[in-house]
Amino acid sequence: MSNNESQKGGYVPPHRRNQGAGDSRPLRGGFGGGSSSGGFGGRRDFDGAFGSRSGGFGGSRRGRGGMGRRPGVGRWEDGKHIPAERDSRLELELFGTPDDSSFQSSGINFDQYDDIPVEATGEGVPEPITSFTHPPLDALLVENVEMARFTKPTPVQKYSVPIVAAGRDLMACAQTGSGKTGGFLFPVLSESYMNGPAPIPENMGSFSFNKCFPTILVMAPTRELVSQIFEEAKKFAYRSWVRPCVVYGGAEIGNQMRQLERGCDLLVATPGRLKDLLERGKVSLANIKYLVLDEADRMLDMGFEPQIRHIVQECDMPGVQHRQTLMFSATFPRDIQMLARDFLKEYIFLSVGRVGSTSENITQKVIYVEDDEKKSALLDILASEDKGLTIIFTETKRMADNLADYLYGHNFPATAIHGDRSQYEREKALAQFKSGSAPILVATAVAARGLDIPNVSHVINYDLPSDIDDYVHRIGRTGRAGNTGEATAFFNRNNKAIAKGMVELLSEANQEVPEFLNKIAREAAFSRGPGRGRGGRSGASRDFRSSGGRGYGGGSSWGGSSGGSSWGSSRGGSSFYNDGYGNQTSNQSWW
Repeated sequence: MSNNESQKGGYVPPHRRNQGAGDSRPLRGGFGGGSSSGGFGGRRDFDGAFGSRSGGFGGSRRGRGGMGRRPGVGRWEDGKHIPAERDSRLELELFGTPDDSSFQSSGINFDQYDDIPVEATGEGVPEPITSFTHPPLDALLVENVEMARFTKPTPVQKYSVPIVAAGRDLMACAQTGSGKTGGFLFPVLSESYMNGPAPIPENMGSFSFNKCFPTILVMAPTRELVSQIFEEAKKFAYRSWVRPCVVYGGAEIGNQMRQLERGCDLLVATPGRLKDLLERGKVSLANIKYLVLDEADRMLDMGFEPQIRHIVQECDMPGVQHRQTLMFSATFPRDIQMLARDFLKEYIFLSVGRVGSTSENITQKVIYVEDDEKKSALLDILASEDKGLTIIFTETKRMADNLADYLYGHNFPATAIHGDRSQYEREKALAQFKSGSAPILVATAVAARGLDIPNVSHVINYDLPSDIDDYVHRIGRTGRAGNTGEATAFFNRNNKAIAKGMVELLSEANQEVPEFLNKIAREAAFSRGPGRGRGGRSGASRDFRSSGGRGYGGGSSWGGSSGGSSWGSSRGGSSFYNDGYGNQTSNQSWW
């Protein structure tokens, strides 16, 4: 319909134009085929090389000599690591092809990492590595990293490899998109390949039947995040003796137990499901050499701490002096750091500047929209441009469903993800979003943390959160790893609690600050009186052991001003503004 034609019948909003051209809406909830490598697709088996997505690499738990060994699974024999033969079909499944547009690392601007400030504090911080080489990494791990097309280590990876090799514990504050999954998988897998598994404890006796004894335990708070970590672990464990498995709530526990019985050396788990399996006697933590907590600040906040303490301190896991513990998160406020000391020994604190999510790589736009006008404003934005993959954040589960249905009814292919949806529905929604068949994902906070969805070009905060740090996590879904992205926020006076934080955040990232936002921020500050409200920035996520910005017994700084060697840019410690995740309480949707 031309502009003249639209004027003859009165104003036609963008989302109503050209509707006579046909109905191209997707089948609601329908999918075509499985997902691409690393996605949430259907069951993949490839001649039994590895089981369903909820399982792991095959092979009997006992007898690492290889009887009945499946393709892609190596063995540890007579104190030596014997990698499996290469399997072209498995490599295609795990690593894709060089022209695979869905490949997770495609398009990453690795050169952006050279300008990121990094500060490491603690006694005897090892020198960082500068490339993926053997040594210090195991040769098989280097080969798998190259097949995954990672060309150079990110700052968190440069430090974590020598820190783990030196037997040190680590607390790493690194924004999502900065390579922290590789930051813990690379070093713990490399060290495992070189050192081999521990024998099953003799005192287990007959109780070890049908029980798995993993060497590595990775815990994360959400189903989607543990699945994502597991997909990455499968790539880097390829051809090794290490067999990864994943367990999480919301899925059939019987299938997960059968996968564990087939063998598990690296277990990725949500705490709730792991606690259940420990109580059922299906998992022993007696052989754990490496404990990893991803999104550790969320894992250790008020609602999650008891289960973490039970798993780590009250089961059969080796004590803090007899294992290595690595904690990773985008935010480490002081109170969480103090709590985390119970799980760490003589640890090194690593603070990595942000990659993308609060930089000029994301164009942030704040629009004043009253609540009853949000749907119309959203339709106009979606109809105005082809923005590729778009995530829309709402505060409530009901609104997520309501908005997805509304968009679908207006010919915008949308799907929703939140805690009340079944695991199957959540995986289905993510698969449809990643494949582009439903390029609009309406989500609650369950998708704000940890998930690394490539090629997200636009994040829309339909409902702004009540805490500025939640906003930071949300917009971090785009502009990842040095790429560019766009973030739009619907703001009105109901959001005045975070007005001050929004002004500070936009100013720090050299973004335009609307006058209405400045005005409301001043009004909110005046009504509060002296002091800082929830919406303000709470300062740097720095090692609380440090004093005045100096390292705890020495250390090194990339772009910082503290002692030690200097790397990269000249930006100082002011670049570190990762702080707490807010006061969100435990919610079963995270499990």
